Amino acid sequence: MRINRLPSSGHTTPSPPASPRRSPRYRHGRGKPGGRFTPVGPPGRANLAHRLAWLFLSVLLRRQGIFLFAPLIYISGMLLYMGTVSFDVVPVIKHRPAPGSVYRSPQVYAKLKPEMDADNSSSDAISTIWKASHKGVEWKPCVKRSSGELPESNGYISVEANGGLNQQRISICNAVAVAGYLNATLVIPNFHYHSIWRDPRLIRISPFANRLSFDAPPAVQRLRCLANYEALTFSSPILTMGETLVARMKERSANHGGKYISVHLRFEEDMVAFSCCVFDGGEREKEDMKEARERGWKGKFTKPGRVIRPGAIRINGKCPLTPLEVGLMLRGMGFDKNTYIFLASGKIYNAEKTMAPLIEMFPNLQTKEMLASEEELAPFKNFSSRMAAVDYTVCLHSEVFVTTQGGNFPHFLMGHRRYLYGGHSKTIRPDKRKLALLFDNPNIGWRSFKRQMLSMRSHSDSKGYELKRPSDSPYTFPCPDCMCRANKSNAT
Repeated sequence: MRINRLPSSGHTTPSPPASPRRSPRYRHGRGKPGGRFTPVGPPGRANLAHRLAWLFLSVLLRRQGIFLFAPLIYISGMLLYMGTVSFDVVPVIKHRPAPGSVYRSPQVYAKLKPEMDADNSSSDAISTIWKASHKGVEWKPCVKRSSGELPESNGYISVEANGGLNQQRISICNAVAVAGYLNATLVIPNFHYHSIWRDPRLIRISPFANRLSFDAPPAVQRLRCLANYEALTFSSPILTMGETLVARMKERSANHGGKYISVHLRFEEDMVAFSCCVFDGGEREKEDMKEARERGWKGKFTKPGRVIRPGAIRINGKCPLTPLEVGLMLRGMGFDKNTYIFLASGKIYNAEKTMAPLIEMFPNLQTKEMLASEEELAPFKNFSSRMAAVDYTVCLHSEVFVTTQGGNFPHFLMGHRRYLYGGHSKTIRPDKRKLALLFDNPNIGWRSFKRQMLSMRSHSDSKGYELKRPSDSPYTFPCPDCMCRANKSNAT
């Protein structure tokens, strides 16, 4: 009889129903001390936690709730027994950088180098890359020079040719076009200072490089072509120096038929700083770039609210290629280590470190400083525009031109090369977004990497000649404003 220990409320509380009969499989514990189901006790040497766990388990086993809580009890007991429970654990969420956002090219180089060095299957890319001619369409220069007398001038135009070498070139060509269109006299600009004119008929435009639309009337375009491709030449000392270096490059590459490739590399300190990209230079690089940005663009990169995302810049293909990346790309494209390369560049950032892998991959690499003596370069060395003009000349006459960053220098070169080589620029323009992904994959194999590079190479200049669209520059696309079809009668 069960006794109700609660105070009586005047009502009779019925007794609870009897417990259901146990399954026969649990009856084997009857007659033994400790109840129907007495678990075997732990070893005598078990610690206190072990003993408490067994005691707690034996008590719960007497209740029907064991079927609900048995899994939880078992796991908790095991964790407690193994000593792995920690109540101050905070979950750590690891964010993996987006593919292509981190500079991992040195790791990729280390991974690919053994297979790359052992690869003897590459054909002579410098001779075969543009072996297939584009039949049916050939172009030739067709800029006509006027031999008649000039009419009386309507006045004078003075422009300020701002910027670097090729931006100044744009200014001059555009100014010639405007002066001719207006029948005015163009005052030769002085690039070191601006003259003060008092002539009331004078029109003074400053700056002038990008003031004239690329989509101009045919008469204006023809004047641009005449100025850029026929009238403008470098001064005799620069032209002589450039041609001397071209001859030396051809002499050194005589075993390749005098053919060499030129690479425009933009990895100078100011370019690296302006890009805001992060490479593998650590704290030294961080401090160097900080000082360079403040020195060149005081306050521009530290304005309140300005957020710089190096990873996003790299993913978008805006980071300048390092010398190591240029070397990997070219080896993947089939240029073997015996290829002669002329490197057009300013002072490379941290050159002792960054140039080492490129020279290792291409020991026949040359620069103007390597081709000429200090005495020969002395008249040009302290003038960046003169040094750029020497580079321009050597690149102009190379078999293949490789651009890595864009800008006026490669754009003018592509147009000039098209003008000289029947409408074909023979220029490799890498897909830098794709390269960012490939250089961020340390597990990539050489065969896979090479296949991707050969595909990228095949897309460079794959159209042969390219016609200028309305928004394109005539200085990059001279067809059809500056060139005519050489075999027009045979073209369909």
